[in-house]
Amino acid sequence: MRAVRPLAILAGLVLAWQAVVLATGAPPYILPGPAATAAAWVESRTLILDHAATTAAEILLGLLLGAALGTASALVMAYFRPARRWLLPVLVISQAIPVFALAPLLVLWLGYGLASKVAMATLIIYFPVTAAFTDGLRRTDPGWLDLARTMDASRWTILWHVRIPAAMPALASGLRVAAAVAPIGAVVGEWVGSSAGLGYLMLHANARMQVDLLFAALLTLAVMAVALYFAVDAGLRRAIAWQPETTPSSD
Repeated sequence: MRAVRPLAILAGLVLAWQAVVLATGAPPYILPGPAATAAAWVESRTLILDHAATTAAEILLGLLLGAALGTASALVMAYFRPARRWLLPVLVISQAIPVFALAPLLVLWLGYGLASKVAMATLIIYFPVTAAFTDGLRRTDPGWLDLARTMDASRWTILWHVRIPAAMPALASGLRVAAAVAPIGAVVGEWVGSSAGLGYLMLHANARMQVDLLFAALLTLAVMAVALYFAVDAGLRRAIAWQPETTPSSD
């Protein structure tokens, strides 16, 4: 069932898509069908894959930098209490300002290349990772902390051997959210200003009324995003295999 379920979901989505096309009678330049989109992908696969490689690099670099900065910020706030009062406002401000408002500034400051898109993805990823890991570090079981202090453990030992392992499930949740939203930052940056990437390709396809190519690029981005999420999820399951899921599941 695990192998059949994704294929069944994919087939259901394709059938629903085709049903909407037939029911609405939308012309191909408004809503192309699955067959037309597949034909456009095959015809332009080299172009799409070249742009997809650029977007994938932006997403992965943004994910790595955002996760690293978020993890480091959470550890600083957990280990140095005064730092929390300074970093928490920065976290709030980073989310209070809409990403679309920052995108033009990042492009202006960092240029049309890879740097501005990576910075955009990093900004989006930074908050969920920091917030989730900070919450996990602050909610360590008091019994474990008391036991560590009874054994005369130092603050660093408690942080490294008690707080961080206990907070790993919360960090995993933050990283899953980060993996889901990472493509948003890269594509928003490409829409604002770029010379490559799937967002750039979609904008140009839309301007030229090549809606089938636009859908082909969009589906490629969706496949990349889903693959990234499940890859991160699989890696996290292995990393925290010592904490099994307690919710009932069935295959």
